[in-house]
Amino acid sequence: MTRPGFAFSTALKVRYAEIDGQRVVFNSRYLEYADVAVTEYWAWTGIADALGETWREMEFHVRRATVDYLKPLLLGDTVEVSVRIDRVGTSSITKRFELANQHGDLCNVIEIVSVNVHLPTGRPVAIDGDVRRFIDALVVAQPDRVA
Repeated sequence: MTRPGFAFSTALKVRYAEIDGQRVVFNSRYLEYADVAVTEYWAWTGIADALGETWREMEFHVRRATVDYLKPLLLGDTVEVSVRIDRVGTSSITKRFELANQHGDLCNVIEIVSVNVHLPTGRPVAIDGDVRRFIDALVVAQPDRVA
């Protein structure tokens, strides 16, 4: 179930290869869960179909990721990853992920800031035009956020 303040979530299952000797998810795997979820999020938004090549030519690189480990995820847990865009900057977007187990317990909160990069130079470039309008509309369409 999608968490309050989010319009999208996707479910994942904790697999054996993702756990340590105590049957707890490895710390690095939480960022992998966020990566899978944001890919599903972008597909859900329909941005690639709406903007075509304009979107496919965009390249967002992670600038900063913060992970707040609240409760461990365990082998066999079903993880509901809720995703939203919290902020659109000049050249960056800030995404929030909340990971909950099958009991609805909030286990992890991740914030990722990604920067739109011009690949040939590796320099940040503005998010403009149709892409900005599409992403701004996603932020506006989100349910009321719960802090």
